[in-house]
Formats: sequence, C-alpha cells, structure tokens
Amino acid sequence: MNKFFSVDDIPNLSEAVKEALALKANPNANEDLGKHKTLGLVFLNPSLRTRLSTQKAAMNLGMNVMVMNMDKDGWALETQDGVVMNGTTVEHIREAAAVMGEYCDILGLRSFPKLKDRKEDYSEDLFSKFMKYCAVPVVSLESATRHPLQSLTDLITIVEHWNKPGKPKVVLTWAPHVKALPQAVPNSFAEWMCRAQEEGLLDFTVVQPEGYQLAKEFTEGATISTNLKESLQDADFVYVKNWSSYEDYGKVYPIEEDWMMDNKKLKLTNDAKVMHCLPVRRDLELSSEILDGPNSLVIKEASNRVWAAQVVIKRMLENLKK
Repeated sequence: MNKFFSVDDIPNLSEAVKEALALKANPNANEDLGKHKTLGLVFLNPSLRTRLSTQKAAMNLGMNVMVMNMDKDGWALETQDGVVMNGTTVEHIREAAAVMGEYCDILGLRSFPKLKDRKEDYSEDLFSKFMKYCAVPVVSLESATRHPLQSLTDLITIVEHWNKPGKPKVVLTWAPHVKALPQAVPNSFAEWMCRAQEEGLLDFTVVQPEGYQLAKEFTEGATISTNLKESLQDADFVYVKNWSSYEDYGKVYPIEEDWMMDNKKLKLTNDAKVMHCLPVRRDLELSSEILDGPNSLVIKEASNRVWAAQVVIKRMLENLKK
C-alpha cells in the first residue's frame, strides 16, 4: 500500500477489519516492523482523535513520530504552479512536501475544504500535489472530500458490535448544526458502507432533508430517503452527522422538521447503536440522553481509531520492506 485515500485502497474490507481486530487483541505484535522508521503527521487543520490515535498506532508499530502543525508553525503554502510568489504565500508545496518526504518514511496529511468552490475542493488538488511531491507513502488524515481512517474505524466498530444473524441495517442520518460543515465524513462513510453492502456485510440507507443529497458517486447502491421516521424503522446502527449542501455548495437551508436524534426517535429503531465521528454538539446534533445512554458507541468508536490507523500503517510498512 503506497497511499490511503479512499475505500479503493483496501481491496477486501472483511480482511482489513479482521486484521484490525487482531491488532486490537495484540497491539504490540508488530512493534519491530517500524523500528528506525518515521511517521510524519502534517496538520493544516485542528485534530484530536486523528492526531492521537495515529500517533498511538505508529508507536505500537515501533515508529518514531513527528507532528507538524502547518496552520500554526509552518509557512503559508502556495499550491499553484506558474505564479510569482509576491503575495502572502512563503513556500511552495513542491519544496515543502519534498522536504517532508526526505525526513519521513510515511506521511499523513489533514486539510479541510474552503466550501466556496466545489470544483476546487472536489479536485483534491492539495492532497494530489502533496502525494506527488513528497515521494513517500501518504495517509489521508481527512481531505476536502473524504475521511477514510474514520470510515474504516466505523466499519470496524459496526462489525465488532454486530452479533446477530443476518446483516445489520445501517442508517446515515443528517443532523442539525450551527454552521456549514464539509461533506467529507458523510461522503466517506457512504462510500465505505456502499462497498460493505456490495460485499454482503450490511444494508445501507442515507436519509437527509431535501437539498442535502450527497454526490451520487459516494452513495451508489444505497437506499436514499428524505423520510427520517421511515428510514429509522428496523435500523441496527444509526450514524449521525451534519453536512452542508453539495448541490448548492456549502449552503445551509432552514429545516423546520426535528432532525436531532433522541430517545423518542431511537424507539423507532431496532434498539440501534448510535454513532458519531466526534466532536459532537450536544443537544443540537445528538441528544445528551443518547450520548450518555447505553446505545451510544461514540467512545468505543473513537477508541477504534487506533486500530484503523494501525492496520493502514502496518500495510505501508510491510510494503516498504519488499
């Protein structure tokens, strides 16, 4: 594995989940694999779980870890070619990424979209150029359109907590928020759940208000609905997340209907486990009664971020040794 950017970089989801759960059972089984290797984590945006879990995963594999907060400690990056850098940017991504690749054996990059120009954000120009110029394997720590480590974590969590016959019904539901948020997490979750559905692991539904449909490339194969109560019927896992409009890019529409997940809506489900990537705004996106109750998986889900990162980094290290 030379990059981890989307579900397409994992050929068999069941095998990846099985490997991740084996690492969870024995975290230090491969601690010699990363000896004398360095993981560099580059953040252009804030992070809690991604930062700590990826560092922990690398340490479990025996790696050294360096963290660079480009938004606070680095130079302002120029990403466009053919420009005279006489403005606010100080360093070009060609040099910055290349230098980081000289210092590190594997690099992780996190950046958010601006939510102003859909074509620009969905081109993933920054991530693509970073991968091109650093010349080492790259892990996405979240990009403009996807958050694959989170989505692998979510699948691990669903498989781990499903102990009944048959396939679980998994529902991704839109939730309210006070500001416009990117589509990266729901895009990625939908992409991974659609692939998991293809592999026979689950049944997948996306429900959102009118105007909040995700790009079709991420939801192909999913059941799409605007009826929350109907979609929650017989749900075994409910994934709660806000996102802004894709079609009217970055916009937020006023929604009169109550979309916050609470215990009343939970009664419509098959006593579903409730998930959220965190951070979560209590009693706006998701009710405190659920977060503090027995159906919440958010902390166990966050804990599994370590094993998702560890299986990805392990595969990259194994590839480096070939």
